[in-house]
Amino acid sequence: MESLEARSRDVQQRTFCKWLNTKLESAGYPPMNSLVKDLSDGVRLIQLMEIMGDVSLGRYNRNPRMRVQKAENVNKALEFINSRGVKLTNIGPEDIIDGNIKLILGMIWTLILRFTIADISEEGLSAKEGLLLWCQRKTEPYKEVDVQDFSLSWSDGLALCALIHCHRPDLLDYDKLDKADRHGNTLRAFQVAAEHLGIPQLLEVEDLCDTSRPDERSVMTYVASFFHAFSHMEQTETVSRRVEKFADLMQSVWTSKNDYERRVRALLAALLDVQNQWDSAHFSGTYLDAKDHSSSFTMYKQTTKRKWVTEKQDVATLFTNVQTKLKTYGLREYVPPPGLSLADVDLAWNKLLGSEARRSRAINAQIREIKERLRKKFADLANDFAQRLHAISSELAAIDGPLEEQQDDAKQLQTRIPLLSDALSTVASAETECLAANVEENDYTIFTCQDLEFELELVVQSVAKKIAFIDNQIVSRNMTNLTPAQLEQFETTFRYFDKDDSNTLSSSEMIAALASLGIVYSDEDMEVIYGQLVDDYGAITFEAFINLLVEITEDQTSADQLRESFRGIAGDKPFVTELDLRVAQLPVSAIEYLREVMPGAKNEVGGEGYDYEAWLNLVFE
Repeated sequence: MESLEARSRDVQQRTFCKWLNTKLESAGYPPMNSLVKDLSDGVRLIQLMEIMGDVSLGRYNRNPRMRVQKAENVNKALEFINSRGVKLTNIGPEDIIDGNIKLILGMIWTLILRFTIADISEEGLSAKEGLLLWCQRKTEPYKEVDVQDFSLSWSDGLALCALIHCHRPDLLDYDKLDKADRHGNTLRAFQVAAEHLGIPQLLEVEDLCDTSRPDERSVMTYVASFFHAFSHMEQTETVSRRVEKFADLMQSVWTSKNDYERRVRALLAALLDVQNQWDSAHFSGTYLDAKDHSSSFTMYKQTTKRKWVTEKQDVATLFTNVQTKLKTYGLREYVPPPGLSLADVDLAWNKLLGSEARRSRAINAQIREIKERLRKKFADLANDFAQRLHAISSELAAIDGPLEEQQDDAKQLQTRIPLLSDALSTVASAETECLAANVEENDYTIFTCQDLEFELELVVQSVAKKIAFIDNQIVSRNMTNLTPAQLEQFETTFRYFDKDDSNTLSSSEMIAALASLGIVYSDEDMEVIYGQLVDDYGAITFEAFINLLVEITEDQTSADQLRESFRGIAGDKPFVTELDLRVAQLPVSAIEYLREVMPGAKNEVGGEGYDYEAWLNLVFE
């Protein structure tokens, strides 16, 4: 049975070979098939060092046949590795020529650490610790993932899926993964990384899922590819990483100068472009448009400008680095082309600051102007509406003359109510505009839409009550067979039980009104009476109510019948008390009237009562 060490060595061979092939293929060289065979003559090793170091190692034996030629090639590559500060121990040219796979894997791991993992840094940690901390931070929100090492923590594929989802959720739906499908999740991560992120598949599914302990070095090599693929997405580190890369790789002076000029041109063009946009911007005059301008300007300051501040500082640093490199190499001082010096950048920046100030003032002035206009618009509408309400109230109070003319005048006023309702909607719309623009105070009016709505309701009710009053007066005037006292009593009763001021009575209101007048019917009789009197809208009008009372009271106006009614209220006593009148549910106004006109009488226990007999003798002949 294959030992764990042997299995790890096999995995490392495949993984490291694939890693080296990514370097070779990027430079147009064919891939290797075997670390032992393909590195033994030193040719591929020199090619790899030239790619990783971005330099030429000079002449070497491109088709070595003798052992000494192979040794020269390998030695040249090893010397270059040592010159880059990479310490190789216990390995010489003969180990590579003879295919000592253990030492070869150790050498390649050292190269991976130097050229792929060594530049990984997180909170002061570097290399393995920094990469591990980065993985832990990125996968912390995923409860099924617990990255503690570069071995078992990656055996179910979920950590790889979490890394992809954390940076590119559009490529992989982590929540829909079958968390128990180790092979499926690992394969899914491999495929997405290769197809969409350009991360070559250095491992096989079984390297992670079908071993008791995945190989740490192979996993680190593969995971480091994720770090480098996603590092450009860390915006706060983008510029510093670029400058660091320049310093680490010691790019040539001419490349640095070209980069400086390109970035300065782009920065100056961007500064000029945004100022031209501001100069050509127009306001539509609405608050929403002004706020859009304000929001865009705020977003610019929080995003675009901050990038430019960083870029301005970075190009200044890059310029200084170029001069330092030139001085180090003994070259002439770098003089940027006309218009691309740091002084030109500062001049353009100062112009940008001036444009920003003007832009800010223009937006604020527009918002203030719109708010003031909205205040005046609402105030004009509200004040005009209040005047129209006042005019109707004044005209209503001034109605006079014959009842028919008063009736016409009141109904004419009522026809103007719908126009007022429409006008109130306009006032409400203006108030909504003010609220949307955060306009709270208004010195141009004392009214709010709620104030005007309340006052309009009062006017509507006043007009309706006035019309009802006039209509009732006309009805009362035409009832010549009733005495003025009876009409007053009936009208007072009707108004008392007309709870909603509709100038009509419902069935229950009519029953209560009749009972207060001492008129009580059986349920069957009341149902018949109500059916005869009810109008098309299911209610009883004042006129119908009076006509009913006329029919009831036509033969009840004699002295004898009234004495009988009083005796019923008094419980056959020769006097009636105020309590008797209240128990009989007479209206308060009727009770007050009877108390004033009926002579007083003492009852048997000395209490106060009223002699209705004496009063009726005075009233009737």
